[in-house]
Amino acid sequence: MSAMTFSARDIKDVTTTGTECAILPLFHGAKLSGAALKLDKASSGAIKSALALGDFSAKSGEILMLPGVGAIKRILLLGCGDAKKFDRAGARKFCQQVYRALESKQATKAMLHLAGLGLKEKEAVWTLTYLARHLVASSYRYTETVSKPKTPWKLSRLVVNTSGAVSSRAASDALRQGRATGIGVNEARNLANLPGNICTPSYLANHARKLGRNNAKLKVTVVEEKKMRELGMGALLSVSAGSDQPAKLIVMQYKGGKATDKPHVLVGKGITFDTGGISLKPGAKMDEMKFDMGGAASVFGTMRAVADLGLGINVVGIVAAAENMPSGGATKPGDVVTSMSGTTIEVLNTDAEGRLVLCDALTYASRFKPASVIDIATLTGACVVALGSQASGLFANDDTLAEQLLAAGTDTHDRAWRMPLWDEYQGQLKSNFADLANIGGPGGGSITAACFLSRFTEDYTWAHLDIAGSAWDSAPKGATGRPVALLTRYLMDRAEK
Repeated sequence: MSAMTFSARDIKDVTTTGTECAILPLFHGAKLSGAALKLDKASSGAIKSALALGDFSAKSGEILMLPGVGAIKRILLLGCGDAKKFDRAGARKFCQQVYRALESKQATKAMLHLAGLGLKEKEAVWTLTYLARHLVASSYRYTETVSKPKTPWKLSRLVVNTSGAVSSRAASDALRQGRATGIGVNEARNLANLPGNICTPSYLANHARKLGRNNAKLKVTVVEEKKMRELGMGALLSVSAGSDQPAKLIVMQYKGGKATDKPHVLVGKGITFDTGGISLKPGAKMDEMKFDMGGAASVFGTMRAVADLGLGINVVGIVAAAENMPSGGATKPGDVVTSMSGTTIEVLNTDAEGRLVLCDALTYASRFKPASVIDIATLTGACVVALGSQASGLFANDDTLAEQLLAAGTDTHDRAWRMPLWDEYQGQLKSNFADLANIGGPGGGSITAACFLSRFTEDYTWAHLDIAGSAWDSAPKGATGRPVALLTRYLMDRAEK
């Protein structure tokens, strides 16, 4: 999806190595050194003059583009503020400014002189990972259904001059990981941005098959509705009952580890369009319900990143894909359905459909004897009320898994916040006519939804990410690709261990 390439090397003579734009990070009040000092001398003191005249003071976020020298077409001075206060937030801001500055000049090739940031190896590696991810993700433009899309500017190549700040190998690995994560983020965004008349369950199934054809370690199978009936997936089938689009259970098995290694399983809610069914949603913003497959999109994006990175672990991606529509054959409020586990469910609200497709997918996941299972879903508006768009809601039946996911979210700035999963909430799911109801009343809606899912995950270590607030933005409208970065980091951490 991205032709952007990254490389790292230790460049001795920075004044003769050509590039469209040399990027120099500078701190407020600091003396010029390294590449900045050499380029200043080569440019007859242009950098020192800019500082002396006050044209550039190196305050955080400040940018000044100077004419280049020799084979260097431009010199970009990028202010990083106070060196003592430069933390990961400052590093993220720096990465954002790099993209904006290069885009403003339409520079397609650039060189970053990393040593100017003065980072130790661990933080240098983190910054390069984030930089590559941010540059790739920022280059994304939706063009699939635009008749005359504008040709966007894209950075084609970034070279990082390590100058001994970090080994070239460590820098290259960081850039590779960031690039793969960015491509995965864009994969998720593009699928979620597609309109519901194109991105149907069948479209997702075909897309999975295409991914499988492009990677020998990725095996793809699709469970059709006939087989779902044989397996007893009455909950999943109850959601697609009102639609002309058949449901699909898409299974992507990535085999990068030993055959005996237990896989980590990702389960994505793939409601390609959600009208609410008979419990019809209000018309306002209903178009945004094409994003209700954001969980499924994140599974696709993460599987793409895992395959591109060639991680040495086994991962299974399961997508429960269906369209929720009202019709004469649709499931009605008050209907009782039987899930794959044999649990009966009273459907009090057909707009609480995500948990119905997920519960059968979670039961199906147990056949893989998983090391962990994480489901990802745009599940509840209540989670948006609780956490807004900044954090995904995290629920888990295992403290270690929860801490691992929280750490991965913090590291990637794709953050989650742990919510309670107490037994006292389970009582809200009682039903007079089935084993449980699919909603638990107005209080604690995101929690009772997670409690519902927990009934089907008692045999393994499980976490649930409610991404209803984080999966897309309304202004400007578009998918975010979250939580691909969190999930990819979590799986990279497991591979490293």
